[in-house]
Amino acid sequence: MISRRNLIGSAGAAMALAACGNGVGGKGAATIDARVDETRNYLFNRYPGTRDLAGKALGVLYMPLVTEAGFGLGGAFGRGALRINDVTVDYYSAAKASIGFQIGAQQYAHALFFMTEAALADFRRSQGWAAGADLKYATPEQGGSIGKETTEIAPVVALVFGQSGLIAGATLSGTKYTRIIP
Repeated sequence: MISRRNLIGSAGAAMALAACGNGVGGKGAATIDARVDETRNYLFNRYPGTRDLAGKALGVLYMPLVTEAGFGLGGAFGRGALRINDVTVDYYSAAKASIGFQIGAQQYAHALFFMTEAALADFRRSQGWAAGADLKYATPEQGGSIGKETTEIAPVVALVFGQSGLIAGATLSGTKYTRIIP
């Protein structure tokens, strides 16, 4: 039986681990931009179709490194940048909390491609935008040839890639994005 103290301690440890190694601690805009450049270049080279997708998108939020950890309670955290016409316009953090059967840690990157003016405007106006039902997932395998059907049926296309670690799955549901000043 897990005591309340152990559960709270495990949750705290999971959140602390989730914050490690992903830019927490005042790394600043230059570090985030450098990581975003590396992530974008990796994405375009590894999955060539994403270059066309980015060209069609009105804006792309790149999250170069999200760290997720959990032991019953879990959390994830990362920082990235929103680019419009490949120019950084804002910086964001992504945070996620979860509860349930989970144990382990992982890191991954993701990109959100905003395909409509309304989706981009809603994202930028919000005090904290939560990934939800309007998100269409594309798999890394689709990254080589993301088709017309993927980009026309959803206002936001999400691509999760570069996973490493020992937690099954990486989804963005329940992730809250908040504008930050690095």
